[in-house]
Amino acid sequence: MIFRKIKYVLLIFVSLSIFSGCGDNMSFNNDPRGNFDALWKIIDENYCFFEYKNIDWDAVYTKYGARVKNDMGNYALFNLMGEMLSELKDGHVNLIASHDISRYWNWTEDFPSNFDPNIQKKYLGSDFSIAGGMYYKILEDNVGYIYYGSFSNDIGDANMSQILSQMSVCKGIIIDVRNNGGGNLTNVERIASRFFNEKTLVGYISHKIGKGHSAFSAFYPKYVNSYDKIRYQKPVVVLTNRSCYSATNDFVNVMKHAPNAIIIGDKTGGGSGLPFSSELPNGWSVRFSASPMYNANKEHIEFGIEPNIYVSMTESDKSKGKDTIIEKAREVIKAADEYGS
Repeated sequence: MIFRKIKYVLLIFVSLSIFSGCGDNMSFNNDPRGNFDALWKIIDENYCFFEYKNIDWDAVYTKYGARVKNDMGNYALFNLMGEMLSELKDGHVNLIASHDISRYWNWTEDFPSNFDPNIQKKYLGSDFSIAGGMYYKILEDNVGYIYYGSFSNDIGDANMSQILSQMSVCKGIIIDVRNNGGGNLTNVERIASRFFNEKTLVGYISHKIGKGHSAFSAFYPKYVNSYDKIRYQKPVVVLTNRSCYSATNDFVNVMKHAPNAIIIGDKTGGGSGLPFSSELPNGWSVRFSASPMYNANKEHIEFGIEPNIYVSMTESDKSKGKDTIIEKAREVIKAADEYGS
């Protein structure tokens, strides 16, 4: 519950901070220069990763501001400001208009996908079950397999209890969150709490306390609680790839601290800043990372989390309809079961 309280306090604080910033935006004209300057100023005063990413935001203004013309149409202005925001290299940063949404996707595009939905279907078959957005079944080697494609799909306590009860007979379970782009942080704690036997420190969070790029609060600890009923005590393997982003990135960070868990696959995509929004004079909105989250060692996780075991899908396995990462997870669970027995 402590994390929820912290998140609530941060929401109020940052919202008030951004609201005050929007008051300043009233001095900007509703024309190309005014909207450009308003966007640059909102990011300048509220974005949280300037120093960590070593971004010279003044130089960015000079670079893109020189291209602003008073007779620019909305499409050209939108594209220019989207280009400017891409300098932040942040999937949580978007300019939103009625005709388009700017986005930065290079955090996945330069890496192998390490996920093939057609091959995955062969593992799930047609007799899998669905609960709260989780697809699950017990594989033929008595390993439980769960695929969770989005943390926006709410999972209830009853769903989790039912799934884990069915999988109590398994040697271990695989939680596959590859290609999960994030969603609701409440679902992160709801799932992760089933794999901890005591309240555990899993990271920290801070927030902006001023307009300067280095003006941050002290670190607030973030804990995961232990669920007070059905918990899973056998090996758990979490599968990751570069398309694990935002809340999924947070889930992987939390599960790294679970006593019986291991992370297998590729480095996650990152996205550790809690996003907030503000508005420009012309009505376009901008979303951006406002509060950085850290791991338990107070290190940034914005650029992703390393797995315990790196595994990539091989062409040889794919040609045989096999998922190299799932097969490695099954090997790890089998080895742990044999060692335990």
